[in-house]
Amino acid sequence: MSTVKDVFSNNNIMSIAITTSLWSLVHMAWYPFWAPYLKNELGASVTIIGFLSMIQTAENLMFQLPGGYLSDKYGRKKIIVFGTALRTFSPIIYFFAPSWEWIIPAVIFNGMASLYMPAFNAIIADSLPEKRRGAGYGAYNMITSIPRSFSPILGGIVMDKYGYRTGLRIFLVFQFAVSVIMTLVRLRMLEETVEVKSKVKVERPSVNTLKEFPRSIKIMMVVAIIGSFSGRIVMDFTSLYAIEVIKISNTQLGLITTIIGTISSILALPGGMISDRFGRKSAIMLSRVVSPISQYLITLTYSFQPYLMVRVFNGIGMALGGGGMYAGGPSWNALIADIVPTEKRGTVMGTIGTLTGIVAGPSSIIGGWLWQTYTPQLPFQISAIVGLIAALIFWLGVREPTQEEKLGV
Repeated sequence: MSTVKDVFSNNNIMSIAITTSLWSLVHMAWYPFWAPYLKNELGASVTIIGFLSMIQTAENLMFQLPGGYLSDKYGRKKIIVFGTALRTFSPIIYFFAPSWEWIIPAVIFNGMASLYMPAFNAIIADSLPEKRRGAGYGAYNMITSIPRSFSPILGGIVMDKYGYRTGLRIFLVFQFAVSVIMTLVRLRMLEETVEVKSKVKVERPSVNTLKEFPRSIKIMMVVAIIGSFSGRIVMDFTSLYAIEVIKISNTQLGLITTIIGTISSILALPGGMISDRFGRKSAIMLSRVVSPISQYLITLTYSFQPYLMVRVFNGIGMALGGGGMYAGGPSWNALIADIVPTEKRGTVMGTIGTLTGIVAGPSSIIGGWLWQTYTPQLPFQISAIVGLIAALIFWLGVREPTQEEKLGV
């Protein structure tokens, strides 16, 4: 428990943890039902759902790299507050949208908000002690996962009782209020962690900047690109698959999501401690193998209990491994922080976000097209194959720095 105490004695971590927990508490009550809502209430086809996701992913291409650069040059806090403020617009548009076309501007605002993600990840890394960075990330994820563990089951009950349209709107009102609170709290409470432009010279991102990244970071970028393609080809259709193909109810879907959230909360801190004790690479590898296997196993399930078992298997792997198929997670971010010095972390994280946006952007619409043209199972099967390829590249190509090298950074 001393790790938890040490982590949350930091003002930045505490402020971000409280606001993120509040956001997730509301967001996870309605987001698992977003795809069915788009399809059944706003008239979107499966391909259109993928198209909307592609727009938001493409926004990462436009905003994450400049967001990382700006956070290194002008400071983390300003970028985080600005990006958080942008998130207040989307719930309003979602609430009044009469058809799926109206969702496009809201998705664009969400994509623009990705401007702050490199700064968000960097300020957490800056604020954690190096020797217990993995455990620190685990403690942070444990605390922020607890509130969102309970909301999906509530969301499922509300959706079954009132329907998608009314159910979504109930939670969207709370989501707007939370967005305003998040902006104000982060504006008032966050403390800057880097020197700004008058003292530190930060180069604009360029091809040469990319060439100067350590080899392991370049490999991680490749893995992030392939892994994100693998994950996003099914990300927006997992809930829809559970409801329409496996035929579980909204309440059952909410229950499963709650169980997975509880597992993540319980295992997040042990996962971080495993990362510190046995190395980031092994922990990341665990989740990057379990996740693709889980995607394939989903296609073999046809009822509630087997689907629950597959999701639990994936949840345990994700929590202990702290990675998954995307760029991010406690062990992944801790490894970047071990390799990259403070003043360049925003740029590196922004570059990874941008490059993944280039390739992963079209994957969601490809997944929707495969679903409609062939079978709902095919996107999940392709996701599994591509995800395992990314895991192999990571294992063979990334070298974790020694303790001496970390101290040298």
